[in-house]
Amino acid sequence: MTSTPQVTARRSKISPEREQEFYDAVLEQLRECGYEALTMEGIAARASCGKSTLYRQWKTKPRLVAAALRASRSDRTLTGVDTGSLAGDLREAARIAACTSNRDTRLTQALGHAVLSDEELQGALREALVEPELTAFDAIVARAVARGEIAADHPAVEFLPAQLMGVLRIRPVLEGRYADAEYLVRFVDAALLPALGITPEAVRAP
Repeated sequence: MTSTPQVTARRSKISPEREQEFYDAVLEQLRECGYEALTMEGIAARASCGKSTLYRQWKTKPRLVAAALRASRSDRTLTGVDTGSLAGDLREAARIAACTSNRDTRLTQALGHAVLSDEELQGALREALVEPELTAFDAIVARAVARGEIAADHPAVEFLPAQLMGVLRIRPVLEGRYADAEYLVRFVDAALLPALGITPEAVRAP
């Protein structure tokens, strides 16, 4: 009796450069038309490939968007920020956040309601854009506590990420402008440091 060999479906090999082209096409279309209007057909057209290629590699739209979000993390991180003071770290975090304020704010706005209704997409967004910032903030605070700058249980510490990340998202709504470095550093000095009991004038620069 001759046995029939088992055939396992495998993804075709795609170069890292070509894969990045797919991710770029996803994020560009996502910013332009939003998640709900994003289609595999539109992505395929922009990336100059067949729709079947995308389905073969990623199966579904949420999986492809999730992969693109993860890939977008590679050039943006607060990890490694360590100026020697809490004020300096928060100002540097503000400057880094400002570098991609336009890009990331448009991206989160484009995801809109889908983030709340699609658990797979929500998890990808948290993994790609939120959790790395939270981890970096934890490290900044831990160093400040070790230096004796603030108490570990200071009540304002809990709200640092929400304040800095929140002002990035809300300024375009309130003023029609993205939050640049100058604006965010002023926000750190006027709102975050006083809430922590730190006088900005006493720790001028960096």
